[in-house]
Amino acid sequence: MTAPTHEVPGTAAEPDHGGPAGQGLVRYLAVRAFLIVPTVLVLVSLVFFLMRLTGDPVTAAFGGRLTPDQLHAKLHQAGYDRPLLTQYLDYLRGVATGDFGRTVTDNQPVTHVLGTYGAATAELACYALLVALLVGVPLGMVAAAHRDRAPDAALRLFAVLTYATPVFFVGLLLKLVFAIRLGWLPSSGRASTDVQLFLQDQSSTTGVYLIDALRSGDGTAVADVLRHAVLPGTALGLLVAGILLRLVRTNLIGTLSAGYVDAARSRGVAPLRLVTRHAARPALIPVVTVLGLQVAGLLGGAVLTETTFEWKGLGYQLAHYLTVRDFPAVQGIVALFAVVVAVTNFLVDVATALIDPRVRY
Repeated sequence: MTAPTHEVPGTAAEPDHGGPAGQGLVRYLAVRAFLIVPTVLVLVSLVFFLMRLTGDPVTAAFGGRLTPDQLHAKLHQAGYDRPLLTQYLDYLRGVATGDFGRTVTDNQPVTHVLGTYGAATAELACYALLVALLVGVPLGMVAAAHRDRAPDAALRLFAVLTYATPVFFVGLLLKLVFAIRLGWLPSSGRASTDVQLFLQDQSSTTGVYLIDALRSGDGTAVADVLRHAVLPGTALGLLVAGILLRLVRTNLIGTLSAGYVDAARSRGVAPLRLVTRHAARPALIPVVTVLGLQVAGLLGGAVLTETTFEWKGLGYQLAHYLTVRDFPAVQGIVALFAVVVAVTNFLVDVATALIDPRVRY
């Protein structure tokens, strides 16, 4: 009779990265990484063909200012008189090599536009995520701690309003109250004119004003940049804060009823410590996933936010180039947005797969 073996809990169950579980993870991540390419291709292709339903950008930019012969010469020079399929294939070949063409209206490389204005949009997105975390997570914890009482009802209403209200309306309201009415904060721009000139004169710049101001060691410049970031960062951040509030509330209510929390409660742990130390950590794990999935919403909201506050990033430039139907510029910006969203979703998939092995299969 064979004696029963006693295994140490957790050792035998841990997956071997070379075994089926590890292979499942690699296969799952490989598929998700492969999907980045078709996702970007589909979006870029849709923009390419939909933009051309409105006409050609040369006529939109120079129509009425050039003679028909001059207009035809520009069309031929830009290649817009060639068959549509030929234009499409040439564009894809250029994108594959990192060449997005040149803008029609101001004749500069699209890659230069992406590099110049991309940092501003990234900076605004970081401010918005910070606001979303500082507002959504604590208020979600408060709502869960006061479940089905007045504070909970008020916070749930606040969450619905922040998510449902258009971001440009929130931006205009913040400008009206805090910039125009009270005069506490600037109403537009990324920094004051003198601070912008000061930052641009630095020997090496990142394009992110806060980093450049910190590197310069000028406290006045840092304060000025932060003051300009408050209103646009808040307007865009509230868009995600409402989602986080509801998510944290729901998850925290579930963890507050778990057995280990009941055990801590029976030991006399204070309610605040019970929420912040015992129940909060498991409830906050899904927040990482949701933040990654909200990148697309932030980029979409950035177009309206940057236009409202004259924050000259890619969203601001996209609105401008859409108005003048500058095909190469719009296609380049949308392609960059698509890559950012696709890569972010892939990183979210990686984090989710590492946290929860069930999603690998």
